[in-house]
Amino acid sequence: MSRMIGTVSMGIRAPIIREGDDLVEIVAGSILDAMKVDGLTPRDRDVVAMTESIVARAQGNYVDVDTIAQDVRTKLGGETVGVIFPILSRNRFAICLRGIAKGCKKVVLMLSYPADEVGNHLVDWDLMDKHNVDPYRDVLSERKYRELFGYIKHPFTGVDYVEYYGNLVKECGADVEFVFANDPRAILNYTKNVLYCDIHTRARTKRLLKDAGAERVFGLDEIMNAPINGSGYNTRYGLLGSNKSTEDKVKLFPRDCQDLVESIQARLLELTGKHIEVMVYGDGAFKDPVGKIWELADPVVSPAYTAGLEGTPNELKMKYLADNDFADLSGEALRDAIKNEIQKKDGSSLVGNMAAQGTTPRRLTDLIGSLCDLTSGSGDKGTPIVYIQGYFDNYTND
Repeated sequence: MSRMIGTVSMGIRAPIIREGDDLVEIVAGSILDAMKVDGLTPRDRDVVAMTESIVARAQGNYVDVDTIAQDVRTKLGGETVGVIFPILSRNRFAICLRGIAKGCKKVVLMLSYPADEVGNHLVDWDLMDKHNVDPYRDVLSERKYRELFGYIKHPFTGVDYVEYYGNLVKECGADVEFVFANDPRAILNYTKNVLYCDIHTRARTKRLLKDAGAERVFGLDEIMNAPINGSGYNTRYGLLGSNKSTEDKVKLFPRDCQDLVESIQARLLELTGKHIEVMVYGDGAFKDPVGKIWELADPVVSPAYTAGLEGTPNELKMKYLADNDFADLSGEALRDAIKNEIQKKDGSSLVGNMAAQGTTPRRLTDLIGSLCDLTSGSGDKGTPIVYIQGYFDNYTND
């Protein structure tokens, strides 16, 4: 009888990771323990994934607010700095903002509205419509923002981020002025020294600022992109992808992970005899339909993965085949016809094929990383390693 279970995603418990730990042995050992204790049976093309958090922790990739301040002061001059398009997050940005504020005399904090880049809302669209506010054109001061919208708190965190960020800057000894706008060039009416903090739109923001005459322009990916006095750093992403560690320190996105995933793959092959794909994952790429938050606050879903995870799915839509090509069949005849159609795939791209419409046109690492993020969670499950079986199966695999 054909097996009945397709893709399975399992959280694997692991020790608490500390700086200097050998992740190759810890990850491989945790998988072996799952095999012994819970009967996990490895197969070729299984996937092992680990959170970016344990990789960065093992690397000791941390930086404190005073070191961030030093880098900001050196690069942006230490006077008035426009800080534009940060996300609204106590975990992701607040500690970074403390470092930025310590590195200058005044922060002109420009927030996008009605929401930040990842969907955290400052104000509701209906309220903007009521006051005839055009977010694509209107530049609002804090006074005007308060006059129109009042003191709005985030529905999930209960935080008024304008008040919270303003108090945070002032506690660090800097003056603060708020601007609400969606055109990055609006900041140039206040200062020519700009730190842009957007994640996925940062290249366009930098181009617009440079073309409009900004003088000192840096992205969050260019702060802490090199070590300072032995600190952590990330050459490619700087402070992007960082998370709060303590009240004075952030954990950076992990760096140089490719050797790690390939070493784990080699170790698992040695221990199990199976060719298992390996990846590091951060935030998944999905959107919450209630809070409207797009999860991806990391610069990428996966900073490193083995070669077998390159590419996008190349699948046929079974319901399309059932309702169109084989609408006159049912039962075993329908099953066999669909299996035969799937087996005819020769590996060439199905882009443009009507029978592939509706399949997910996203990179494998983004899809698998999202699955892993949902499996491991972000709280106390204690499963920073995820083991996936059957992801590359199809209806023909028994």
